Amino acid sequence: AVRGAALQAHYRIQLRLPLRPRDAVFAAHGGGGYACGPAAIEAKARELVPGLRTMWICRPVDAHTVPTATRRLTPGTFAYWSALARSAYLVNNVGFDRRLVKRRGQILLQTHRGTPLGTVGTDLLDRPAAAGRTDFEQLLRDVDKWDFALSANPHTTLVRERAYPSAYTTLEYGSPRNDVYHRTGPADVARLRETLGIPAGTTALLHAPEHRDYRRVQRPALDLERLIRVLGPRFVILDRAPRGRGGGGSRTRTVTTHPRIIDVTGHPSLETLALASDALLTDYSSLMFDYVNLDRPVILHLDDIEAYEAARGTYFDITAFPPGVVARSQDELFDIFATDHWRGSRSAQLRAAFRARFCPYDDGNAAERVVRRVFLGERDGLPLPVPPSARRAVVPAQHHQAGARVARG
Repeated sequence: AVRGAALQAHYRIQLRLPLRPRDAVFAAHGGGGYACGPAAIEAKARELVPGLRTMWICRPVDAHTVPTATRRLTPGTFAYWSALARSAYLVNNVGFDRRLVKRRGQILLQTHRGTPLGTVGTDLLDRPAAAGRTDFEQLLRDVDKWDFALSANPHTTLVRERAYPSAYTTLEYGSPRNDVYHRTGPADVARLRETLGIPAGTTALLHAPEHRDYRRVQRPALDLERLIRVLGPRFVILDRAPRGRGGGGSRTRTVTTHPRIIDVTGHPSLETLALASDALLTDYSSLMFDYVNLDRPVILHLDDIEAYEAARGTYFDITAFPPGVVARSQDELFDIFATDHWRGSRSAQLRAAFRARFCPYDDGNAAERVVRRVFLGERDGLPLPVPPSARRAVVPAQHHQAGARVARG
């Protein structure tokens, strides 16, 4: 208690001192490692902004993921509160400490975490299973601190401007965390596969399901050992367990010693796993929106879609506009893999249409556009906002029967 009081007294003093115009604080996933949109922007900011000093908030266990050129900040320390009080730029994909006082002259950039399929923000007000212990009044206070919010596509702009209402400026520039998919060559991919233990000549299937809000315990929905037998000896599965939102809930793992099932749940970089894989097997994860940039097959296993939509809600019917083939049961999924339907011409057509709709600006330069606009104040050469009439054409006019909502312009 004494230390906490001392930290807050220190913070109040720091708030009275001048801002440091060349300091920038970054964070992702509530103090996790160097990842997602903030990491891509931090790296590009160090490259393009002269004299910029960057800092990354992370727990000590994740400090090894942060580049050596970037200062590490441990949450709850004196250095942490000094940085929040005096840095001119604040960048996060979730939120900073609720006690953060936004100062005049500070710029706060909210990058978010991908394109939303399931409902988010204030759209969760009537969905207690998904909202959990969300304090919506605090959420709105935090949103009022944003100066900029990133958007990868018109669909995301519509959804988030409704779900997170305030006076911030939306930057519809693409997704910085997807830049790596356009900038990584075959030699780099081969090295990534080797580090993960993927044997040469095999096909790697990334299994990355989404968290289930309606389940207190996250049980595996798929028999991976049976799946690997269906796939055959030329396949490996990279298995990434779902992660709970806000630290809530628990999760169980099916212990397997199968040599061709690799548990990558603890891997710090989802982008690395995507690059190293040859196909994605998921359900409702926003990873599907990013993965189509690689133009590799996506397979959706939606055996509980009614329950998921009842608990969380979706912004559009993913079965009507999927990024690849859809299986509604485990047996149907196995049949799809057994017949090679998952990587046929129909799958490629669905993937191309999905990419055209949700990745219009993903060209490998999204982070640069963000840095030039937010840190350097440039506007020339950046993508113009999509007209409201065009935006309305992107998201279906009617919400899904389970109560999914469509944001209005």
